[in-house]
Amino acid sequence: MSSETAVPPLVRFPHRPRRGLLLGLTGPQLVVAGATLAAVMSALTTGGLASALRLAPLIAVAGALVFMRRSGRTLAEWAPLMARYLVRRERGQLTWLARPGTGPVREGLLHLPGAAGSLRVVTAPSRTLSAIHDPHAGTLTAVVRVASTAFALADPGTQSAQIHGWGRALAALARTGHIRSLQVLERTVPDSGDALHRHWTEHGDPATPLAGEIYADLVAAAGPAAAPHETYVALAFDLKAARRLIQQAGGGLRGAFTVLEQTKASFTAAARNAGLTPVRWLTAREIAAVVRSAYDPQVLPSLQRWSPGGSAQAHPAAAGPVVQIEEFDRIRTDSAFHATYWVQDWPRTDTSAGFLHSVLFTSGVRRAFSLHYRPASVEAALRDVRRRKAAIIADAHERSRRGQVDSEADSIEYTDAQEREQQLVAGHADVALTGLLTVSAATREDLNADCSRIETAAVSAQVDLRRLYAQQGAAFTAAALPLALAA
Repeated sequence: MSSETAVPPLVRFPHRPRRGLLLGLTGPQLVVAGATLAAVMSALTTGGLASALRLAPLIAVAGALVFMRRSGRTLAEWAPLMARYLVRRERGQLTWLARPGTGPVREGLLHLPGAAGSLRVVTAPSRTLSAIHDPHAGTLTAVVRVASTAFALADPGTQSAQIHGWGRALAALARTGHIRSLQVLERTVPDSGDALHRHWTEHGDPATPLAGEIYADLVAAAGPAAAPHETYVALAFDLKAARRLIQQAGGGLRGAFTVLEQTKASFTAAARNAGLTPVRWLTAREIAAVVRSAYDPQVLPSLQRWSPGGSAQAHPAAAGPVVQIEEFDRIRTDSAFHATYWVQDWPRTDTSAGFLHSVLFTSGVRRAFSLHYRPASVEAALRDVRRRKAAIIADAHERSRRGQVDSEADSIEYTDAQEREQQLVAGHADVALTGLLTVSAATREDLNADCSRIETAAVSAQVDLRRLYAQQGAAFTAAALPLALAA
């Protein structure tokens, strides 16, 4: 079939399971229901029915916690989140300040807030590759900047080839068993306009009558308002899973870098088959610049001007923010406010493979969009599928015993589980996908307006965004920084 007559590739995501641990109830719901039932039974055995009736207010509150919903969660599910947030606020942990000092500094430490505080950038002895070392998680994360042609402008045949190529790349990485997670980060950044000015200075002719003056004015106006797109891929290499290979390569970080170099070569070849062009694997100072510009977007043009070759660089010790203030629904860092969303549901009907175009290219909105892929072994994935099928069948039998009508959602979920099992048996890799989106703006008012625009664009893309209340600090780290941290 020629590319002109090829059918545009369509995608459809499985139904997101919302099945509880028991009788459709989640863990927090079961805790509340169990505690309330225990209190009622205790009252009945000690004081009889009259004593149990005095617990009516408690039963009413428990019913509200178990069954009332707010922003996609029950009140019982909100309780641990709110408790953790309030405890952190009382302890003063919602505000993070950089503390410059004259004491010894750990080499390569990024000085980031929260759980990322122990991350540091290290460089291979060959000086050809740098990575982020997480001593607690036992990972070594390399970051590569990639470029690609405009997917929306490609013909259907090319689009289909790129989609299948990316699927094969993910499958190849998953089968190695050495990749803890893979993150694709696509973001818009402010630009100083220096590239436009350099191009105009080298190739333009300001003396051209009328046109030269108009073009010079356009370059002067467009430069500061430009918002280029950058795409990074972060590979989190699992040091524990690859222990044997690392020991064979000499052990320690030296051996880990040797094995990581092999993974780097494999990914580079697979990425090219998916229509991606690895521009360069980032050095330690380039990784630090990407992290710093996420916290302080306005500093990026200065970093680009001060760095040789036009690639922004920063010292790792200056990668973190000077200040981070976490609020209930946003965080504030050096020069911006940020709000992070979770993609709760993807399109469940056949839609174009470029369905995210309206979200990623919302005009005038500065944002970072991350896709986190977490490979799972075939055995673990099969156990999960069979456990889910057994739960669906058990729930159906229970409803039948009670004379209740079967749920169509359960039928769809069972069909999705069957398809997933068939793919696993056929040899396909299993990869869990999480999407996170951070919107950034200079003021609170601009952030509110931009969030409204992004939410509207998400509706047209058939994507269900949920704002991550009471956890914005950790969510920003996972969404806006190329660290491939657990999402």
